[in-house]
Amino acid sequence: MGAPLNPSAARTRVRRLPELQVDDRAVLHGILDAGTIGHVSIVHDGQPYAIPVAYGRSGSSVLFHGSTGSRLFRLLAQGAPCCFTVTLLDGLVLARSAFETSMHYRSVMVLGSCTVVSEKLPALEAISEHIIPGRWASVRPPSRKELAATLVLALALDEVSVKVSAGPPSTSPEDTGFDPWVGVVPLRVERGDPIECEEEQS
Repeated sequence: MGAPLNPSAARTRVRRLPELQVDDRAVLHGILDAGTIGHVSIVHDGQPYAIPVAYGRSGSSVLFHGSTGSRLFRLLAQGAPCCFTVTLLDGLVLARSAFETSMHYRSVMVLGSCTVVSEKLPALEAISEHIIPGRWASVRPPSRKELAATLVLALALDEVSVKVSAGPPSTSPEDTGFDPWVGVVPLRVERGDPIECEEEQS
C-alpha cells in the first residue's frame, strides 16, 4: 500500500458503491501514469465545459497545456475551480441482466484550482515524455514564440477520488430462465505499428 489519500473529504467521498473507492496514493499514481488523455472541466457563465487534454504527472501534480488564446485556459490560469478526470477502461462485464451489465475501470477525479507553471520547458518535457518516452531528446524544442503562446498549468493531487471496478458479473434470483453468455470481455489500448508520413510545411 502507498500513502493514503483523503477519503474523509466530503467532496471526494464515493457515495455510489463506496466499496470501489481506493485509498492508496500508489494506485492513484499508477492510473495517471498509465493514462494518455484526461478531461478538465470548468464552468463559464453558467455553462459547463469539458476539455480533453494531454497531460503528464510531476510528483504530486498533474500538468497540462493549452493556448494562451483559449478563454477557458485563461480562466483556469486565473484559478477558477475545476475538475480533472482520467478513466482507464479495462473490460466489459456481461451479466444475465441488463441492469447488472457494467464495465471494469480505474478512474481518478481531482478537484481544485490550477496554478500557472512559469518554467514551461521542463513541464512540457514531462508531458511529452509521458505520451512518448524518449521523444523529447530528438525533436526541436519549442521556440520563444511557441512558448509565449502556450499556457502550462499544474493541478495539485490534494483533493482526489480514486475508484476501481473489477470482479465477476452479479446475478440475482430474478435472472433465472435467462441464459445469455456471462463473463468479462477484456479491453486494452495498444500502440500500432508506426506509419511514416510526408511532412507538410506549416
